[in-house]
Amino acid sequence: MKLKAFSLFFLISFFANAQFTFSGKVISAVNGNPISRAEIWNKTTGKLTMADENGNFQTSELSEGTYVFAIFGYAYEILELEVQLDEDYVQEITLQPLAESLNEVVLNNRREQIFALRSLRKVEGTAIYAGKKTEVVLMDKVTGNLAANNARQIYSQVVGLNIYDNGDAGLQLNIGGRGLDPNRTQNFNTRQNGYDISADVLGYPESYYTPPPEALEEIQVIRGAASLQYGTQFGGLINFKFKKPVRDKKIELVSRQSVGSYDLFTSFNSLSGTVGDFSYYTYYNYKGGKGFRPNSEYNSHNAFVHLGWQISDKTKLAFEYTFLDYLAQQPGGLTDAQFYEEPDFSNRKRNWFDVNWNLFALKMEHEFSEKTDFSLNIFGLDASRSAVGFRENRVSQADDPTAPRELLVDDFSNWGAEARILTRYDLFKGESVLLLGSKFYNAHNSQRQGAGSANSGPDFNFADKQFPNYSRQAAFDFPNKNLAFFGENIFNLTERFSVTPGFRYEFIKTEADGAYEFIIQDLAGNVLSNETIEDDRKFDRNFLLLGIGSSYDLNASNEIYANFSQNYRSVTFNDIRVINPVFQVDPNINDEEGFTSDLGIRGRYKRIFSYDASIFALKYNDRIGEVLKPEVRENTSGDLQETGRIVRFRGNIGDAFIYGLETFADWNLKNTFFEQAEDYKLNTFINAAFTKSEYTRSEETNVEGNEVEFIPAVNLKAGLNAGYKNLLVALQYSYLSEQFTDATNAPQDITDNQRGIEGSIPAYGIMDVSASYSLGKFRLEAGINNLLNNSYFTRRATGYPGPGIIPAQPITWYTTLQIKI
Repeated sequence: MKLKAFSLFFLISFFANAQFTFSGKVISAVNGNPISRAEIWNKTTGKLTMADENGNFQTSELSEGTYVFAIFGYAYEILELEVQLDEDYVQEITLQPLAESLNEVVLNNRREQIFALRSLRKVEGTAIYAGKKTEVVLMDKVTGNLAANNARQIYSQVVGLNIYDNGDAGLQLNIGGRGLDPNRTQNFNTRQNGYDISADVLGYPESYYTPPPEALEEIQVIRGAASLQYGTQFGGLINFKFKKPVRDKKIELVSRQSVGSYDLFTSFNSLSGTVGDFSYYTYYNYKGGKGFRPNSEYNSHNAFVHLGWQISDKTKLAFEYTFLDYLAQQPGGLTDAQFYEEPDFSNRKRNWFDVNWNLFALKMEHEFSEKTDFSLNIFGLDASRSAVGFRENRVSQADDPTAPRELLVDDFSNWGAEARILTRYDLFKGESVLLLGSKFYNAHNSQRQGAGSANSGPDFNFADKQFPNYSRQAAFDFPNKNLAFFGENIFNLTERFSVTPGFRYEFIKTEADGAYEFIIQDLAGNVLSNETIEDDRKFDRNFLLLGIGSSYDLNASNEIYANFSQNYRSVTFNDIRVINPVFQVDPNINDEEGFTSDLGIRGRYKRIFSYDASIFALKYNDRIGEVLKPEVRENTSGDLQETGRIVRFRGNIGDAFIYGLETFADWNLKNTFFEQAEDYKLNTFINAAFTKSEYTRSEETNVEGNEVEFIPAVNLKAGLNAGYKNLLVALQYSYLSEQFTDATNAPQDITDNQRGIEGSIPAYGIMDVSASYSLGKFRLEAGINNLLNNSYFTRRATGYPGPGIIPAQPITWYTTLQIKI
């Protein structure tokens, strides 16, 4: 919904209602010493409370009634306690210590008994997740190739994700879902520790930087209804949460060294600790390798520092800095004929890609009262990406080593601030929760395209003087401004049923200020015409997005949820930039808008079975896509005429509707059949999405009625996890059915020996196996990816790193040695 102005009015009535407190101290049954950082989980409300260093805890604002608490200490037995509250209640809680012989697998699995793979709680910090489809990847539960950031294994229990396999040790994360382009995760709002990390949230929302999994505590995935709190995008939110500083040590070292196929070597080293009110977490991560194809070497340097200061019991301050620099040689894409004849072939020796990333963040959290919390994130980015090479859409054409390469250089400079306040209040004899927030974002980015050198190495200097008649030269500035206000409110209408309406108001100002040269040459290289074309555009818009979610608790462990949210996607730099050697852009391209909706049920049965099943619907209006059509240019008389070339045309293809069923189930076989065998672990999971899609309206030829691109009808992952004492083993199988890559649904043509850009992606299946073994301070991990050595591909690139088919990796192995001191 687009509006020139908006008005918002909330009328809230407050009713007094008795509130009580459950407090006490957690101690050891052996010596009476306090148990530091014990966790008290209210299984009735889902709220987690942590005891302080002296074992003291307090959970407040509880209405009269019966509550079930689970109390957990790492080296102690789990205690479940039922408490009837009709007044403030104080109790000293005694936990029995575990036998010293219990191993790491058992200790970790005990916590999983009450903190299983979970969805986000209804309220966490200054965020509301009630009624939303949420999934959380707990990194300490992942047995897989973390060193190479194998997304297929890491996100194995997140339903319906479509993943590009680049084979570059996970330097870039490429995931999408529900018909969203996976390229650099551009349809999700990507954040770390709650602040943005993409190049430009609105103008260029691609993520060139991805945090290393070895540094993460969890990955939060919130689907499209997250737009009200985190932006306008259709995909939702991906938030990478880093590990917290260790509290009981002044210094802790974790060092992980990994080697693998094709000269893979990674080194991850972190330091963490707490000294008084100060805490820190920092790491350095190196990645290097050559890839399985010629011309595919890469190396990466990534560092991060978190400095925290506990100013008082109510106020925390933190500063974070992230550095990334990587250089990768790109072997280019293949035609269909080349792929099926020799998938490890490369005829691109001069293509290089370079990224430099600097992220800054200052974070403050303050508790005004037991009912009101405030957070402020101030963040900034100073970054660049450069790409040089030969990328003609005639993929089979060999690279002329004497010709100039195309060079693109982007500089990103932006900053933003997001403030949130969350308060709890009494309404209708229950507790309601109100969240209000605002975000300001300012970006000034530049992009230049022109002739690069004729060298073969990573030279990112323009060679305008050597090649003055290079036909693709352009320079643009992209200043952007964004101001947003958002709010949500959980109305607990009964003890079990809640409704959460919300809004987001956006003001967006996007500009493109620049020029490009249009040079026509004859076959001998003589210039027939040389025209500089100015291209200045301004897009100002303001609009209101509305949404609503609801949740019904069947019991303490199972929930029905539903939500509806409007979505919006702004045109990006690539959408409005005119010059591109592979496809032509419609100069009248517009923003996309639509909605996302979910209806599902999730929960668990005892310690045996957990599940999440939902149906979803996603409506796109003016979906941006690509079709094949004759290229049209202005002639010398100013008239439009066809050039005789067929190009990929990018514009508003039409309206689309996407719907499907997403299911996940995890069955704990050990707890089902041999619960007393504490040294063992055995569970199996299945993650399956079934999706249908259709273009319901289009003015383009041969589009209406077609399927939407990037959507496999079947997206399946299944696995088995087993463990004995400190040995863990995971086996996983992934399958995706055929998917199209353009709106015309061009089928695959295995005889294509020219382009490799058009056509479907055939169905493929992959099996992975991983294992780990812990002994004292040491941990050994190893595994094989693509165990069956299948030859497949997951993408057809229209630009870098192609154009053409990008083959996925064949069978590979890895091993990691970790030491923790």
